[in-house]
Amino acid sequence: MPYKTSVRLDQLPAWRALLEHRDEIAAQHMRDWFAGAGANARVDNFSLHAAGLYLDYSKNRITDKTRTLLTHLARECHVPAKRDAMWAGEHVNVTENRAALHIALRAPKGVTFRDTTGEVSSGVGETLARMRDFSERVRDGRWVGATGKRIKHLINVGIGGSDLGPRMVCDALAVYGREDLSANFIANIDPTELARTLPALDPEATLVVVCSKTFTTLETMTNARTIRAWLIESGIPEKDLDKHFVAVSTNVDEAMGFGILRENVFQFGEWVGGRYSLWSSVGLIVMLYLGAQHFEALLAGAHAMDEHFRHAPLEANMPVLLGLLGIWYRNFFDAQTLSIAPYTDALQKLPPYLQQLDMESNGKSVQIDGSPVAWQTAPIIWGEPGTNGQHAYFQMLHQGTTLVPVDFIAVLEPQYDQPAYLDHHRKLLANCFAQSEALLQGGSMATPEQAGGPLGAQRCFEGNRPSNTLVIDKLTPERLGALIALYEHKVFVQAAIWNINPFDQWGVELGKTLCRAIEPELLDPDSLKPDAHDASTASLIRIAGNALKKKG
Repeated sequence: MPYKTSVRLDQLPAWRALLEHRDEIAAQHMRDWFAGAGANARVDNFSLHAAGLYLDYSKNRITDKTRTLLTHLARECHVPAKRDAMWAGEHVNVTENRAALHIALRAPKGVTFRDTTGEVSSGVGETLARMRDFSERVRDGRWVGATGKRIKHLINVGIGGSDLGPRMVCDALAVYGREDLSANFIANIDPTELARTLPALDPEATLVVVCSKTFTTLETMTNARTIRAWLIESGIPEKDLDKHFVAVSTNVDEAMGFGILRENVFQFGEWVGGRYSLWSSVGLIVMLYLGAQHFEALLAGAHAMDEHFRHAPLEANMPVLLGLLGIWYRNFFDAQTLSIAPYTDALQKLPPYLQQLDMESNGKSVQIDGSPVAWQTAPIIWGEPGTNGQHAYFQMLHQGTTLVPVDFIAVLEPQYDQPAYLDHHRKLLANCFAQSEALLQGGSMATPEQAGGPLGAQRCFEGNRPSNTLVIDKLTPERLGALIALYEHKVFVQAAIWNINPFDQWGVELGKTLCRAIEPELLDPDSLKPDAHDASTASLIRIAGNALKKKG
C-alpha cells in the first residue's frame, strides 16, 4: 500500500494539535453551542446530503476547529492518496497481495476498473448478466426442480460475508420480495438453524445457493452436505440434484465435485473480500428474491456513494466525516464502543452486519509495515432497532459511566403505507429524535422537593453525549446501497489513518486451524495425547467427547 506512514501517527502535528484541542473544549457542553441565534447555523454547518442520505452531525463535541484539525489529520495520513490507490486497482490488501475492488462491482456499464493483472469490469458485467438471466428463469418458472415444481423456497448456505450481507438486505427489503418466494439462510454449524428451517420447506420446490469462496469452508460445506442428504431422503434422485443446487465460488472444481454443474457456478474475483462481497455473485439470493431491477438499484445507490466519497472535499465528505468522528471519540475520548440504532425494524440485522464490516476489518494491532499499533483501533459495534433498544440499553447511554457515541438511523416514510400504521411511524420518529435530543441536552426528572437530594441526583442526566443522525427518505434498494457503501468507506478511512490493512482477517484463521485438530479428538477423547492441548481445553474435549459418545 502506498504512503506507508514513516512517522508514528501519534507524533503527527495534527494528532498533537487534536490532543491540545480536546483539552480546550473538554469542559464545554454541547447544549451551549445550540443556545441563541447561532443554533440553526450550527446545524447547517454540521450537516450534509450525499447519495440520497442526510447526515446531521451537529450533536457532536466538535467545533469548526475540530473539523479542520481532523481533516488535517486525514491529509497527513494520506487518506485521499490511499483512496485513489484503491480505485486504481493497486494491491492495497498488502498481506494477501490483492486489490480491493468491490467498488468495481457496482460501477455502471462503461466505467472500467483495472487491477495490476488487467481490466476487470467486463468480467463483472458478464457475471451480472448471468445472474440476471438465471434469476429471471427461476422467478418466471422456467427453472424447475427435479419433479417439475416451480421454485418457492430459496436457501443461502454461507457464513460471514457470504451470509450477513445477503441476509441483511433480504430482510431489510422484504417488502420488495416476491410473495411466492421465501428467502432462507443457513450459516451456523449448530444444527438448530437447519432443524428450524427445513421442515417448513417443500424439498421439491427448494433451490439451494451454496456460497463459499473456496468451497471448503467447514460450516458451509457441512450444512450443504446435510441439505443434500435431506433432499435425497425426501425423494429427489441424486442424479437430479443439480436442479436444486447452484454455487457461488471461485473454486469451480470443488463445486463440480459436489455435484453442481459448471454452468451453475457463479464466480467472482479473488480481489473481492468476503465482507465486501454482497455486490458480487454473493448477492445472487438477493437478486433471486428481489429481482434484477432491485438488485441493480442497490448497486446504483452504492455507486452514488462511491462517487461522493471519491470526489467530495474532505470537509464535506460523508464517509470521511463519519470516519473522522469515530477517530475523534476512539482515540481522543477513549470511547470503546459505537452503538448503531436504526429506527426501523427492517434494519434489525444492520448492527450485526456492521459488526463484521468494522471489527473484522479494523480489529488489528499490527500496522501495514508489521510494527505494533500504539493507538486504539476498531471500536466494538453493537445495537438494536429502536424503540426496542430504549427499553434495553439506553439507560447506560444516558447515565452510564462510559461514553458511547450513537449513530441514529431514521427513515421518514414507512415501508408499509396502511393508514393504521402511520401513527406507529410518527411515534417511532418522535422517539428517535427525542433520544438524540436527550443525549445532547441532558436534564432532570426530579421534582422541586427531590432536587439536591439523593433522588434528585439519580434522576439527573448530564447530557453532552454525542450522536449522529442519518435520515433516509424511504428505505429503498438504492438508499440501502448508499447506506452500506457509506459505512464501507468510513471503515476504509479509519484504517488509512490507523495505518492498518482493513481487507484481511488473519485472526479468524487460527481458530479454524485448531478446530481441524480438535474435531477428530472428540470422536475418541480417551486417546487424547497428554501434551496435545492446555489442561483446560483437554478437559473440555474429554467432557464433550464422552457426552457425544453417549448419544451414539
